[in-house]
Amino acid sequence: MPHPMSARFGRLLIAVAGLALAGPTVAEDSPAVGLPLEEQIQVCAACHGADGNSPQPGTPSLAGQPALTITNQMIYFRERLRQNDLMTPMARGLSDAEIQALAAWYADQPLETPDEEPDAELMGKGQELANQHRCASCHRADFSGHEQMPRLAHQREDYLEQAMLAYREHTRGGPDTTMIEVMREISDDEIQALAHYLAHWEE
Repeated sequence: MPHPMSARFGRLLIAVAGLALAGPTVAEDSPAVGLPLEEQIQVCAACHGADGNSPQPGTPSLAGQPALTITNQMIYFRERLRQNDLMTPMARGLSDAEIQALAAWYADQPLETPDEEPDAELMGKGQELANQHRCASCHRADFSGHEQMPRLAHQREDYLEQAMLAYREHTRGGPDTTMIEVMREISDDEIQALAHYLAHWEE
């Protein structure tokens, strides 16, 4: 006989998959609404990893992110201030308290560093670009983020590149337009170098 928790988790994963297929037209609340925190984390784990270190290409790691960063983004998704085919319905119906509890848990998880060796040329170019565009003025000198400013250090490289491209092309929504202005004149090659540098950042 299957364990009750395993059976319930299986049903949650099916619900998550259904939301991913159905997209933003689904009117129901998130399958995580009203669950205990540990089960809500299991719902999020389908994409963001069991400990917040994402195994999915293009999906951000949440481990080690400032709690306020996660809280704000989840509220943006919930209120449709930021649109995403999966995250908008996944945030629908979550209370402020549920979002804050999830954010606090992820903020306390350690973020893993990339396994592969960094490319020296890309690291040098990325460092120059980070200095030129004063990334540290908002994201801190160690790129660990602060309050509503996300952590960039050791984030998934593909996600960083994807996010910066979206800012440049004005396809990433949200009430803060600062990054749209920062990324306006940056080339694809420069975005690649910045993403590589931040993902592999070392003191």
